[in-house]
Amino acid sequence: MSKLQMAEKYRGKEANVWVEFMELNLKYKPLNLGQGFPEDLVPEELFTCLAEVALDPDKTGLHQYTRGFGHPRLVRALATLYTKLLGREQPIHPMDEVLVTDGAYEALYCAIQGHVNPGDEVIIIEPYFDCYEPMVRLAGGVPRFIALKPTVSGPVTSSADWKLDSEELAKLFNSKTKAIIINNPNNPLGKVFSRSELEELCALAVEHDVLVIADDVYEHMVYEGEMIRVASLPGMWERTVTVGSAGKTFSVTGWKLGWAYGPAHLIRNCQVAHQHVVYICPTPLQEAVARATERELARLDSPDCYFESIGRDLRRKRDMLADILTRSGMVAAIPQGGYFILADWSPLSPHLDLSSEQDAQADYRFAKWLSKSRGLQGIPPSPFFSPDHKHIAENYIRFCFIKTDEKLEKAGNILAKWKRELE
Repeated sequence: MSKLQMAEKYRGKEANVWVEFMELNLKYKPLNLGQGFPEDLVPEELFTCLAEVALDPDKTGLHQYTRGFGHPRLVRALATLYTKLLGREQPIHPMDEVLVTDGAYEALYCAIQGHVNPGDEVIIIEPYFDCYEPMVRLAGGVPRFIALKPTVSGPVTSSADWKLDSEELAKLFNSKTKAIIINNPNNPLGKVFSRSELEELCALAVEHDVLVIADDVYEHMVYEGEMIRVASLPGMWERTVTVGSAGKTFSVTGWKLGWAYGPAHLIRNCQVAHQHVVYICPTPLQEAVARATERELARLDSPDCYFESIGRDLRRKRDMLADILTRSGMVAAIPQGGYFILADWSPLSPHLDLSSEQDAQADYRFAKWLSKSRGLQGIPPSPFFSPDHKHIAENYIRFCFIKTDEKLEKAGNILAKWKRELE
C-alpha cells in the first residue's frame, strides 16, 4: 500500500479553509457572507455576449479548441486594455505578452512554477491568499513572510492603518530571493498600497534583481486611494508578471478565466508551465469575455463603463455592511478596495462562550460558532497568515459584501437580534 500513498510534496497541505467552511455551510446552512462569490452586480451585457457565442452560426469554430496560450480575440482585447491602463507608449504584444489561464489561480501557479527553482526564496506579504504558500513550496521554493500590521493604537478602523515595516522588508531581500508576491488591493484586508509603499518595494526588487508577481484581481474595485499597477512604475515592466481575473472583473467567478501579462521573456516562462498544466481554456467563455472587454474598451473613459460603475456600486454595499457591523458592536476596518471587510469581534468576547469549538485560533472558533449558533457565516482570516503571525488575525472575521442588498439586510437582522439578546 505504501506505493499508493499521497505524494510527499502534498503532505501537510491537506487542510483548506474553503473546503472546511463549505462543508460547514452545507451542514448548518447559515447565511453565507464568507466566500467571495458575487451574488450581485453581474453585467447583463456579459450574458448577452455568451448568448451570442452560443447562437453563433459558425457552430464549429467557437466550440472547439482555440490557441493554447489564449484565444486570439481575447488576448488582443486584454493587450489593448492594459496598454491603456498602464499608459504604455509601446503597446503590449497580445501573442507574446499575454497568457490566458484557468482562473487567476492558475496564472499564479504558472508564474511561480515557471520561475521558482528549489531553494529560491519568495517573499510573501501577509495577509495573503492561502494558495501562495503551497504553490511556492510545490515549486521547491522557500516562503519568507512579512506581515502588514496595524499601526494605530486602539481600534483599527481602516485598511490603510495596516502597513509594512520598512526595515523588516529590506532585511528579507538577499542573494537567494527570486520573487515577491503582492496582492493589491489586498484580500482579506482591502488595503490599497500607496505609491510610496510600492516604490519602496520596487526599489528593493530592482536592487536585488527580483521578480514581482502582482496579483491585481480586484483592480477595478478601489474606493479610497489610487490603483497603481506595479508594472506601470519606472523600471518595473521588465520584471513584473501581473495577474488578472475575468471572474473578479465581471463578477462571474464560476467562469474560471484569468490571465497574466508582462514582458515576453517572463510570459514565455509562464506559457511553458501552462502548456503542461491546462494547455487550453474554454473557447466560448474566452470569446464572450473578449466581446465584453471590447464593449468596455469603447467606453473606458465614461462613467458608464462597468470597470467604473462596479466600484461605485460596491462602495455603497461596503458602507452598508460596515454600518451593520458597527451597530452590532464589532469594529469594522473599512476597506479601501476589494469586496471583503475585516471586523474586530473582540468587543463582544466577554459575552461569548466558544468552548464548544476546539480550533487553536480564536477567529476559527468564533467563525464556526457564528455559523452554527447564529446562522451567519464569515471566514476566519488566520489562514491568510503564516504560523508565526496568525495571532495578528485572531480578533477578526472576514465578510464579503458583493451580495444582494436583501442578503446584507438579512445579515443585519441576524446581528441585531443577537445584540438585543446580549443586552
